[in-house]
Amino acid sequence: MSDYLTQQAQRRTTQQWIDHIANSELPAITSTVVMLDKFSNDDKSSLPKLSEAILHDQALSSCLLKVANNTHHFGVNKVTTVSRAAVVLGISAVKNICLTAKLVESLLQSNSVDIKVYNRLMQLMANSFYSGMLAKMMMPGYAEDTQEEVYLAAMLYRIGETAFWSAGGEVAQQLVEHIDMPDKDFAEFCKQEIGCNFSELSRGLANTWNLSDILLKALDDPTTRTDEVKVIYFADQLSSAIASPKGSLEEFNKLLDNIAAIMKINSKQLKVRIDKTRELSQELLASYGADKLQDLIKPIPSAGEFGKQQIPKSEQASKEKIVLEIFMTLTQLTTHSKNLNEYIQTVVQGSVLAFGFERCSFLMLTDDKSSVKLRFSHGAQANNESLTTINLTRSSNVLLKSLKNKLPLLINNFQDKQWQDLITQELTAFINNGALAIAPVTIADKPIGIICAQHFTDKRKISDEDFQQLCSLTDHLNMCLKMIMIR
Repeated sequence: MSDYLTQQAQRRTTQQWIDHIANSELPAITSTVVMLDKFSNDDKSSLPKLSEAILHDQALSSCLLKVANNTHHFGVNKVTTVSRAAVVLGISAVKNICLTAKLVESLLQSNSVDIKVYNRLMQLMANSFYSGMLAKMMMPGYAEDTQEEVYLAAMLYRIGETAFWSAGGEVAQQLVEHIDMPDKDFAEFCKQEIGCNFSELSRGLANTWNLSDILLKALDDPTTRTDEVKVIYFADQLSSAIASPKGSLEEFNKLLDNIAAIMKINSKQLKVRIDKTRELSQELLASYGADKLQDLIKPIPSAGEFGKQQIPKSEQASKEKIVLEIFMTLTQLTTHSKNLNEYIQTVVQGSVLAFGFERCSFLMLTDDKSSVKLRFSHGAQANNESLTTINLTRSSNVLLKSLKNKLPLLINNFQDKQWQDLITQELTAFINNGALAIAPVTIADKPIGIICAQHFTDKRKISDEDFQQLCSLTDHLNMCLKMIMIR
């Protein structure tokens, strides 16, 4: 990343980021939390005092009444006063509504940020609100106070990341350019650049704002804890999967099964309740003045939406144009970046877009040079890696040959006679009856790993033209890596 980002990361520790967000960027949330913290959830005498405090904030009072009248309480007439809303909803719900309203209001004011950052922020806000509503839906048999507690914890589960996109300034603008990385790689990339991960920011803000302990528990090994904590984690996973179905259909169905088991219903019944929760969430967003988030809460994805690569419209260009853009991007990176992952990701991800590979991976040579280990992959089949490590020492194989001789190889039929002695059992599983192109990645002529491009379906072959262009991209990549090491 740029020298600017490096300087920013050095300037701010995790605590400095937390202080910056809580006190400089989102002070309205901090002051609201301080105000609400004065009123005990289990003290009925707090209700009139809380109502009086809310009345001093006209926008908050108006929002509370709208939400109160949009929340279904059978036998209750229209709520016209803050004090009546407090009685009908209960103190826990009122406090959550106030905090949600102030959070939505503060974050929606982030209009001056870069458009890509703004879009990321809006989607995270929608996901977080929906997550809170889903968590509450998952606990129908629990007391209202418990439901409110898991609602707030689920809604704030990603508050560190959400707040960062609102407050990160130029750093956020730089990081969002790499948002198309796989989630785990992107999270690690952000941690390297800003000096902490988003979970650490969430924990810090939760402590600063004196939020419920259940949120902290959910951020720490959530799947090994109580159902209340698991629900928070599952709600976050579900809202994210619905918004962006990057994983497989099997993974999504397993998530639904886990949730259904906690609720003691079947998956079909669960889907009905999810649909109803979506409708209620969209209605409540209007009450919070967040209409622009309504369309970002999507219905349950269809089976066909899983496992497909999400390609932005701006990237749906001709092969030649994409290849040219990859060359230009690599060249531009040499002026400001020494991050090897950034260079290699550019080629791996760009190759999927340009040539339509079903999977393109980078396998990195281990320190002892005994094997190559999967570092990252892209494409429709990126989640279906047969192996994460391939041994190079047990016998001769095509990967070792490619690395040793710094030689790219094209294998459209691994059963051909020329490959018979070079395809191990591990490689047979990796190739999976498909086509494989191999291009070694080097730094100053020393191999560091291999780019593997693959097709799997309908015995699809990799054309000589695509292979030659992939080799050219890798050659340029190797040249750029050599330049930044010398510089």
